Amino acid sequence: MSKKNKKITKPIYAFIDSQNLNLSIRSQGWKLDFKRFRIYLKDKYKVEKAFLFIGYIPGNQILYTYLQESDYIVVFKPTLEYKKDDKRYTKGNVDADLVLHTMIQYPNYNKAIIVSGDGDFHCLIEYLKKKNKLSHIIIPNPKKYSALLRKFRKYFVYINDLKKKLSTKKRGSNLRTRP
Repeated sequence: MSKKNKKITKPIYAFIDSQNLNLSIRSQGWKLDFKRFRIYLKDKYKVEKAFLFIGYIPGNQILYTYLQESDYIVVFKPTLEYKKDDKRYTKGNVDADLVLHTMIQYPNYNKAIIVSGDGDFHCLIEYLKKKNKLSHIIIPNPKKYSALLRKFRKYFVYINDLKKKLSTKKRGSNLRTRP
C-alpha cells in the first residue's frame, strides 16, 4: 500500500479521575489493581495514553512510581491539609486539571474515555459527544454516579462488572511509604 493511500488514525486516550475511581470502588468493598486496569484499557479499547489525575501527598512515592511503571501518565494536583473537628483532611480536587488536559490533548486523540461518575464532567462529556470524540464513560460505581450523566448511558461501562478481572488478588500493602 502506498503512503498516499494509508489512513493514519489518531489514538484513543483515557482521562482518569483517580479519587472518584478509587473511593467509589473501595465503597463497594474491593480494591482495583491499577496495573490490570491499564492493561484492560489497552487491550479492550486500544488506549494509547492513560492520564491519571491524582492529588500529590508526600509519602506516597511508592504508589506514584507503581502507577508510572504501570504505564499511566500521572498528573499531580497539589493538595491542602486542613483540620475540622480535630480531624485532619487532605483535599486535592483534580476535576479542573482533567478537563484542561483533555482539551490540551484534544488535537492528539481520535476518541476519549472518561473514567469517573462525577457530574462535574458533564459539560466536557457533552462537548466530546457533540464533536464525536467520546468513546466511553467508565463508571466506577453503578449505584452512585451523577444524574447529570444519565443521558450518556449508551457510553457507560460499569467497572464493577469487571471486578473479577480487575480486583487486587492479595491483601496487604497499600503502597504508602508512611503510616
